[in-house]
Formats: sequence, structure tokens, C-alpha cells
Amino acid sequence: MFTGIIEGLGTVSGIRPMGEGRRMAVTADFPLEGTKIGDSIAVNGACLTVVSLSGSRFEVDISPETLDKTTLKGTNNGERVNIERALRLSDRLGGHLVSGHIDGTGTLVRKTMAGNAVIIGFSIPPGLADVMIPKGSVAVDGISLTINACDKSCFEVSVIPHTAQVTTLGLKKVGDPVNIETDVIGKYVKKFLENQHRKGALKKDAGPKLDMAFLSKTGFI
Repeated sequence: MFTGIIEGLGTVSGIRPMGEGRRMAVTADFPLEGTKIGDSIAVNGACLTVVSLSGSRFEVDISPETLDKTTLKGTNNGERVNIERALRLSDRLGGHLVSGHIDGTGTLVRKTMAGNAVIIGFSIPPGLADVMIPKGSVAVDGISLTINACDKSCFEVSVIPHTAQVTTLGLKKVGDPVNIETDVIGKYVKKFLENQHRKGALKKDAGPKLDMAFLSKTGFI
């Protein structure tokens, strides 16, 4: 489990095939004291397992499923990436609960200045917007962000200068792909509602109907 608060950047320093998957080496810009083989580490938001470690350089195996669902399939040597090690129970939860399990990829479609912030818009595939709400949370390349506005095919976030400086968002250009992880709580709520609707468990005489309107009215979303 992660928080979406990026610890620092790293540089991809090696990629080689491993069957249908890959092994990737990353050199972090910061010390990795306390990290050991077998630990989880998020690279651009994707939860990976450390299989080799030497100083600030670590290696991870990337499965075919992860390659298929994330931007890591297009990662090249020398590319800068966001790094976050797994949350410890004693840590402050500065962002939101992030699993590191990417739901899909989006594309940066616009960047505009608004005062000292940058408003960034991303296009997303059908379905991801179903669990996005204004002022809700989303992880973009592992970065915890607040959604300003969203519709069925796009969402916008506001990025302060500090976030742009210490993450790869400051390096991204229009047309660049990004990893998207939607809010885990929203996914569970959506699944629960879908199951209830499918089973026909909610009857008119069973009390208030549990749907998105009810959740909104009672302050859950």
C-alpha cells in the first residue's frame, strides 16, 4: 500500500527481456536505507517487487500483465520515473490510499497556467470515469492528486509548483501517456452497487434505495 506522495525521482538504468516480461533496473536519486529484496516499490505508480539491490540501484521484474496495463511497456533507458516505497503503519498518510495496481493508462491532452498552478487535463479510456468524482482522489503515475473536474472521457487536476518540481509531472508534455489508478474506495462502492443491482436484492419495500443518488445525498460521495 502506498500514499501517492512521491519520495523522489529515479532513472531507468537497464532493461532486458525475461520471457514475455522484463527486468528493469532503476537508480534512485535518494538513499534506499531500510529497503531489502522482496520489498514493494512503486515505479510510476505500478507496484513492483525488488529482486536485486545495490546502494541506490534496484531491479524489479515486470510481468506481462503489468506491461499490458501500464506505460512501463514503453519505458526506455534514461527515462525519469517516480519512486515511492511501501507505506509503513507508523507513517503519515499524506495523500490517499494507493494500491499500486494500475487501472489503465491515460494521455496528457492539455496544460494551462492558472496563477502559480498548472491545470493538466488527461483523456482516459471508457469506464475509468465511473469511479471519479470532482474533489475525489486519483493517482497519476503514482502521484496523489485531487480531481478538479471530470466527465466520461477526461479529467483535470491542479498541480502546484512543488509537485511539478519533485515528480515527473513537470517533465510531461502533451501526448505523453500516464498510468492511472482510480480511488480504491470508489471501486468497491461501484462493485457493491453493481452486484446489488444484478441480484435484484434492493426492493422498493426494503427501505431507501442504495444507489449513487443515495450515497451523494448522505455525504458518501
